[in-house]
Amino acid sequence: TRKSVTRLRGRTSGMENRGFHSSGSFDGQLYPSDDDDDELVDIAGHFEQHMVDTSAAAATSSTMNGTIPTKLVDPVDDPLPGVGTYEDFNTIDWVREKSKDRDRHREITNKSRHSTMALLLSISDAFSGWLLMLLVGLKTGAIAGGIDIAAHWLTDMKEGVCLNGFWFNHEHCCWTSNETTFQERDRCPQWKSWAELVAGSSSGPFPYFINYMMYMFWALLFSFLAVSLVRAFAPYACGSGIPEIKTILSGFIIRGYLGKWTLIIKTITLVLAVSSGLSLGKEGPLVHVACCCANILCHLFPKYRKNEAKRREVLSAAAAVGVSVAFGAPIGGVLFSLEEVSYYFPLKTLWRSFFAALVAAFTLRSINPFGNSRLVLFYVEFHAPWHLVELAPFILLGIFGGLWGALFIKANIAWCKRRKSTRLGHYPVIEVLVVTAITGLLAFPNSYTRMSGAELISELFNDCSLLDSSQLCGYKSPTNTSGSVGNSLGDRAAGQGLYTALWQLALALLFKMLITVITFGMKVPSGLFIPSMAVGAIAGRLLGVGMEQLAYYNHDWFNGWCSPGADCITPGLYAMVGAAACLGGVTRMTVSLVVIMFELTGGLEYIVPLMAATMTSKWVADAFGKEGIYEAHIRLNGYPFLEPKEEFDHSSLAVDVMRPRRSDPALAVLTQESMTVEEVETLVESTHYSGFPVVVSQESQRLVGFVLRRDLLISIDNARKRQEGVVGASHVLFTDHTPAAVAPEAPPPLRLRGILDLSPFTVTDHTPMDITVDIFRKLGLRQCLVTHNGRLLGIITKKDILKHMAQMSNRDPESILFN
Repeated sequence: TRKSVTRLRGRTSGMENRGFHSSGSFDGQLYPSDDDDDELVDIAGHFEQHMVDTSAAAATSSTMNGTIPTKLVDPVDDPLPGVGTYEDFNTIDWVREKSKDRDRHREITNKSRHSTMALLLSISDAFSGWLLMLLVGLKTGAIAGGIDIAAHWLTDMKEGVCLNGFWFNHEHCCWTSNETTFQERDRCPQWKSWAELVAGSSSGPFPYFINYMMYMFWALLFSFLAVSLVRAFAPYACGSGIPEIKTILSGFIIRGYLGKWTLIIKTITLVLAVSSGLSLGKEGPLVHVACCCANILCHLFPKYRKNEAKRREVLSAAAAVGVSVAFGAPIGGVLFSLEEVSYYFPLKTLWRSFFAALVAAFTLRSINPFGNSRLVLFYVEFHAPWHLVELAPFILLGIFGGLWGALFIKANIAWCKRRKSTRLGHYPVIEVLVVTAITGLLAFPNSYTRMSGAELISELFNDCSLLDSSQLCGYKSPTNTSGSVGNSLGDRAAGQGLYTALWQLALALLFKMLITVITFGMKVPSGLFIPSMAVGAIAGRLLGVGMEQLAYYNHDWFNGWCSPGADCITPGLYAMVGAAACLGGVTRMTVSLVVIMFELTGGLEYIVPLMAATMTSKWVADAFGKEGIYEAHIRLNGYPFLEPKEEFDHSSLAVDVMRPRRSDPALAVLTQESMTVEEVETLVESTHYSGFPVVVSQESQRLVGFVLRRDLLISIDNARKRQEGVVGASHVLFTDHTPAAVAPEAPPPLRLRGILDLSPFTVTDHTPMDITVDIFRKLGLRQCLVTHNGRLLGIITKKDILKHMAQMSNRDPESILFN
């Protein structure tokens, strides 16, 4: 037998069979519909070839007037198109997919020993994975560079336009100007604000009002275009995408989520959403964009197109690529994929993720979207070392980040539940426009909320130097610069400009904390990395300036390491630590977050402050709930995701969770040789289960195997077309031999042993559920059969486990809806 055909696991029982119609038409069941966007299974070509073969066979049969002997179609000898594939909103069988890939690899290896051409094909097959990673890195890096350039341009368009060419953003417009100064480095004759174009002046109430209105106009226009495109062409393009990516990587199938239309619309609307000024970022959606690129490119390679487990290895690498181009942090991207999103991450995937992240970072560096020869907009370098005394404020920032993360998750989930359960969810366009209007009205008066999130973080990370004209560097003139290092200055007394900036930052902190809660989850592409980092960076900068002034006015408290005029405290470092703490509190990332942050700053000496703040943030946030924001949204949407970090500490047994329960009807089963085609079809039509156990007989209930509903329907439908004499009275046989009870004049039987899984996973009725849950997690099972002394008792599906865990945690078990 061929293991690649017979190792068919059952689909999660109890899920609706979306393509089957009780009228008896199986067309929707057999093959993906036309509106499936880049479907994850490619069987169209096989189907066309089988239809040609069927037509030819029928023509020959009619020519010879029925003299051809009847051929029994066995899926083992003649695999049918569509058998072993999966429907939408279904879970793949990891064990079967890995077994299928091993059989394919074994066959290629055996052939390569006997033929030079087969050896070359074997080498090509081995190299195809690296070639695919190269293409994913190149394509994602190019798209990310385009997104960065376009978003920067449209963001600046809200404030003015370049006379040399409307396609230049503010910075590029003033590059060639010789009339800029250090005090007003952003002002040049080539760049005109909207007030200057309309009123001829840039100061006064009327020009301010014009700039205000133009800012609002562009913000509303961009957000309207973004939500309209998402709603009209690709509903899956909204949100961050990381919760769905995690679910897909765990084995779930969401057709169209990684398709070409989703990629196109998400790329365009991401630029529009970021440019609109909403409190969101592009870093999370870039992971979705990278996975879309990988999924589309997988169709070029049969090894990945035809195997769902291999495809998910590529998607895990693509997640690393997404973070690599989002933050310019290739190593952090690999660790992010390993720590945060991947369900199955073998060593080979680690190497390929590293290579793909390298290629993507190199591509983005070649495009140079920010014009600073860096991969990110907020790359900074600090000069002063940190001191042991500063660990206390760093840990304080970690506590703030943990509290903010826990508060944000609870508030955002409550708001999203309200959106789902009220009329608010029926009007996504109006919601986006209202939130954009509120954001624009409140953000424009404050320069720190008016600028984009990345620019704000860059400003907050900045270490003040001699030439800085920022308000955050509004210190009093130094009287002694002997302690200064390089271009930096020693600690100085705060001036009026700095006090003004601190008040504006305090208001910006409150604004960002509130507006991000209602923004994340709207029907536009929205990332959470930048808003979370902005909240932490503001809090960190405020604390850093406070520590700096404390050190300046109280040198005696810091005896031994902070002398007068020395650069003792770096407020930008506090902003960086605060950003890491808040992002860690929201997402619960640890190792990957620290690596991303030190790749951003280019310095290794700040790892300890980052580690202290990130770990403190995670501990504090975990005290209020173990879930990060992505796990919370997975649970909110009812996705079938078994969280590896969640402990199962209840003492229930398999018999307590399995179905059928005592009050339920008996389990629907097939017998191995006593049922007819008509009886099988009646059973399938009268139930909505995704698979059926096969037993020796209804009396013995001895387990033989498991067969998928989809494979059963495909095999029966193809047998009616291709095998003569198959009628409702034909026996369905899951054995190799014809039973003696079948009469000689009976119609030819239908042999379906080829689609039968002869080794389904089973547990006994007294198996502890914590062991059963571990089996489901580590093997990626969809269902497990429960037996007692070899007799079939019931079935446990992934959905049953999720419902049981929800019930044990006092949550509504019906929330696991797969919606």
